[in-house]
Amino acid sequence: MVIPAALSSSLVVRSAVGASLAALIAARAVRRRSLDASGGIAGFVVMAVHIACGYRYGAVLMAFFFSSSKVTKIGVDRKRRVEEDFKEGGQRNWIQVLANSTVATILVVIFEIMTGGQDQCLDSNGSKIITGIIGGIIGHYCCCNGDTWSSEIGVLSDEQPRLITTLKPVRKGTNGGVTLQGLLAATGGGLIIGLTFVIVGLLTADCSFDMALRQLLVLPISAAAGLLGSLIDSLLGATLQFSGYCSVRKKVVSKRGPTVTKISGITVLDNDAVNAVSVLITTVLTAYACIYIF
Repeated sequence: MVIPAALSSSLVVRSAVGASLAALIAARAVRRRSLDASGGIAGFVVMAVHIACGYRYGAVLMAFFFSSSKVTKIGVDRKRRVEEDFKEGGQRNWIQVLANSTVATILVVIFEIMTGGQDQCLDSNGSKIITGIIGGIIGHYCCCNGDTWSSEIGVLSDEQPRLITTLKPVRKGTNGGVTLQGLLAATGGGLIIGLTFVIVGLLTADCSFDMALRQLLVLPISAAAGLLGSLIDSLLGATLQFSGYCSVRKKVVSKRGPTVTKISGITVLDNDAVNAVSVLITTVLTAYACIYIF
């Protein structure tokens, strides 16, 4: 079953649906403290654009937002004791929203321009460019979701994190610290994006039976992209982002100071920049993987 053409092909209709849904979701997110006011405004624009450009990509964004918001609220008391900039509910601001959505937003706009918003199957024989764009969008949100799940679930692990560059034990909250639980969570976060893409695609994309079956390859690709994105993020965090232990706050912090003992990294990137770079790298790698596989 495919969504009727009257609903799927009209940019005006999709824009109206997108603006309505985005307004409701953004208002709910601000009310529940998943986003602050600036994050709510940025989130509204990003989500409205995604839905206007294609229902499937709006669904993928929502899968990322809702699942990552949910895991953020797990183990709040333990996270409050560990995280340097802990905020109740997460309360992402506009910078964090854009760091996790700008590349994909550009790609969905290009997709809409090239296809008129008509959803497509991953098929390099039809168009390598469109396949690469779709693959990039998938990789983008697999990275975002995988990294969020890894951070939010990994910090709750009873296992002591190990620095990804040396495998030496480090304190919880150290940039670049990884646990098996966190890496498995990253894989699961990516898989959720792939599942959403495939399931919604059954309604939005008109593919042949054989091609529809090939779309199931998105699932292992997404799981791998979630894990890869988290590993890239950890590698950048361990090397280009400062981590130190503050003897006063009794927490790992990202800024130097007289009471801070260095653990790892240098001060080149902050957390938002690390996220943006890891997203960009994973987006490109997943795009090329989809062009090659499909």
